[in-house]
Amino acid sequence: MDLYFSDIFNVSPETIAEYGAFNVSLVNDLPLFIDPFLLFNSSSDAYQQLHAGILQYVRFLRDRAAAGSIRPGLLKNWFVFKEVKQTWLGYSLVGNRGSGLGLDFARALYGNLHTICSNFGDEDITRSSHLEKLCLIKSGVGRDNISDFTTCLIKEYLLTYTQDFARRHLQPKQSQKFAVPRVRFNYGTGSWETAAFELPAFGGDFVILTPKGILTKDDTWINKTDMIRDFSEVADSMPNEQLRAQLEAYLVSMLPDKPKPRDRVEAILKTIGKFPAFVDYYIRYKEETGDTAVSVSELRVREVENCRRSGKVQRSDRKKYRGRGQKDQLMIAAPFSVVASW
Repeated sequence: MDLYFSDIFNVSPETIAEYGAFNVSLVNDLPLFIDPFLLFNSSSDAYQQLHAGILQYVRFLRDRAAAGSIRPGLLKNWFVFKEVKQTWLGYSLVGNRGSGLGLDFARALYGNLHTICSNFGDEDITRSSHLEKLCLIKSGVGRDNISDFTTCLIKEYLLTYTQDFARRHLQPKQSQKFAVPRVRFNYGTGSWETAAFELPAFGGDFVILTPKGILTKDDTWINKTDMIRDFSEVADSMPNEQLRAQLEAYLVSMLPDKPKPRDRVEAILKTIGKFPAFVDYYIRYKEETGDTAVSVSELRVREVENCRRSGKVQRSDRKKYRGRGQKDQLMIAAPFSVVASW
């Protein structure tokens, strides 16, 4: 049996919906996460500022990575993040405890910014930089990492959003003042700051509400699976004729005489790794079709809302992702006809 925020805090689901928030379960996580593209593509000035703030921090990390090796203490301070479990979003089977963004993520992020994504923030093909770029080529940074990272970097907004709801709709005794660490980053001192918020209190901890408009399910709009599936379409749309020819020739050279589905996927990944400029063209392609991201995400969130009472979404989705690495998920999800037209 699920107990939702509305049940625990005796507020109607309609009130939560009118505020724009998702009515989370406070028994176990729900299989949703934040997609940073929905911040970028939004007409909301507040969301645009959040996206700009994310890019500012990633550029800070890029510059630190470019400067040379980072001391272990600073690597932990700048690149390692605990999961914001108070959102009650993710794939935990019981409760809301996830793994967070540990040293493995930190090292992968540092390596990607130092090499493949060294031009992060200086792209001239796309309309903007995108955090999701970090997970498109190298392994180690998956879409769940991107969501957790985004949540950590917009935590102050989410806390303020929840505090505002609590002050409007909850009884004073239902909230408590919490000192929350790592709320905002001070670029002058290179350190994270703590701030106090009046938040809904549950089980000795606080609860964070998340706007439905920035949530999705299954994958971010910019993702590796789509990059492989849409490889031919993106390549055909590229204005750089020389690069198109190089991509085609290299892809063909990577394929065996009788390629199997896995061979096709691996050949595409090798081709993209050889010509990483393709990633920016793919991101621009996703930017140009960005309005679809909103409708797709709204549909996926409604799926969770419609199915969660039966428990089917939680069980099926968690089973689907449990025990599989990022590459395995990719191989299962990606259609293998993506190079048929070459």
